[in-house]
Amino acid sequence: MAEPLQTLSLSPHVSILTLLIKLSVLGRDYVRDKVCQEFNSLGKDNFRSLAIIMNSKKFSNATFEEISHLVKEVVSLAETCCVKGADPNCYEIGSSALSAKSCDENAPYPDHPGIAACCTHQGLERKLCLAALHQPPREFPTYMEPSNEELCEAFKKDPQDFADRFTHEYSSNYGQAPLPVLVGSIKSYLSMVGTCCISPSPTVCFLKEVSVSLLHLLPANFYSKTSLKHFLKSCLFYHVLTMFAQKIPSASFEDISPLAEDSAEVFSKCCGSMAEDCMQKELSELTTKICTKLSSKDEKISDCCKGKNLLENYLCMYSLQPAKSPQLPEIQKPTDEQLCTVDGSHPMDQFTFEIARRQTNIPEVFLTKVYDATHNLVNVCCTVADSIACVSSKRPQLRGEIFKFLTKADELCGEYNDLTFLEFKQKLKESFIKTMPDATPASLTELVERRADFASTCCIMNAPPLYCGLKVKCHLFLCYLQ
Repeated sequence: MAEPLQTLSLSPHVSILTLLIKLSVLGRDYVRDKVCQEFNSLGKDNFRSLAIIMNSKKFSNATFEEISHLVKEVVSLAETCCVKGADPNCYEIGSSALSAKSCDENAPYPDHPGIAACCTHQGLERKLCLAALHQPPREFPTYMEPSNEELCEAFKKDPQDFADRFTHEYSSNYGQAPLPVLVGSIKSYLSMVGTCCISPSPTVCFLKEVSVSLLHLLPANFYSKTSLKHFLKSCLFYHVLTMFAQKIPSASFEDISPLAEDSAEVFSKCCGSMAEDCMQKELSELTTKICTKLSSKDEKISDCCKGKNLLENYLCMYSLQPAKSPQLPEIQKPTDEQLCTVDGSHPMDQFTFEIARRQTNIPEVFLTKVYDATHNLVNVCCTVADSIACVSSKRPQLRGEIFKFLTKADELCGEYNDLTFLEFKQKLKESFIKTMPDATPASLTELVERRADFASTCCIMNAPPLYCGLKVKCHLFLCYLQ
């Protein structure tokens, strides 16, 4: 088996391969020359693996079979037209044929609503239109990792097919992450599988190697939480600030804020880095800082920091569940004047942190609504002439709505986390009967199922932000936060 991506150095090739995937149907000589240069440099196997990643990112809802058909055509085009002595018109003829085949209603390629519109054009205009098609990234990861035994059985049966299918699934699920992050993750995982499945003790091997593989999931996971935001680093800071506030509510804002800034810097840097060892290097240094600062604040953090492997120590901390909030004094709210000062984001950050450490049952997707609502108020009021008067007039209503919102979210997610699922649904039914005494049994059942489905998706630690953000309005009736 040729090991996918095993020898690939990304830096000189990413832009050219991206160009190939986007322009492989254009048939321009200068594109052909550059593509052929990189095809010959990368080699067929690495070229093909990257083509799977790029097309799976681009068409996130496509099946493995659809991606395979498209990749086969792209690789065949390069393989046929990039050999010495190939017809100068080979690339133009092949790309035109691929363009025409894409417009066949029985084409085995990824489907997309825009294809029909593209196919009303001809020539270069059609090719440009087809090349621009893409599907939005998945909000819900659907890849379910098999057991070690099932994984090794599939790997041994057909190593190449296993590698291709994993590459497709991972790239489709984490398409928000930059290409270097995906490549690093996939290389790490496939290397782990290849090593452990031929090991005399696969289970022991997987336990030893899994931390390195999981490490690469972190930037993809962080990036997926913030890919819809304009300022990646500021959103990463908020995510880490909230995460540590809920895992270590005994720590203060002054303890956590510098570590959140350092974490945001690390993940922002590594999400765009071409260096495959970026996460290992940067996280090792970050973990040392976190352990030095927080080990004395929390016993669970202290236990995580006792390991000899710094990366495993970080994963241990990252995997901790939110803690029970201790008894804390009343939150000191920022004054109206503070909200519109030059450094007005600092009191808002601290206010959100203080809410998070007191409401550890409430996942980040809910707290984000509070953060966004407060920022919206600042954006509206702090640019007008009498900013203080604007804040003073609008803030009381917002404060009341936030309080009701947090109370409902805490009740819903608290009951979901504290009760069995059947007990939770029974509690929901009783609540709906009280608030909607005239509802029919059928409508009650529908309401309970809908709310239970929402809670099971959005009251968990890594709840999908886009989906849950949209559903909050439907389930908690807080339209002002939308």
